[in-house]
Amino acid sequence: MPRDRDAESGKYTDVFSDNDFIEAIQTEGGLAGTTTIAEIVGCTRRQALNRLKKLREQNKVTSKDVGRSLVWQLQSDE
Repeated sequence: MPRDRDAESGKYTDVFSDNDFIEAIQTEGGLAGTTTIAEIVGCTRRQALNRLKKLREQNKVTSKDVGRSLVWQLQSDE
């Protein structure tokens, strides 16, 4: 299935919303690895990692290294 491009910028449009990634973390009880999130959302691991990093920059999620993996959780509202 071909991806859509934004008519103005020419960039590909996102197929997955930020909320898709947030809901994937919630589905896993609030704590999930990048690969698990990618599987739930239905995207590649690289796509998930890039989007999760953007969400981290927006203070919507946090991450920490656990062994050789990144684990993501929702930002607390404290």
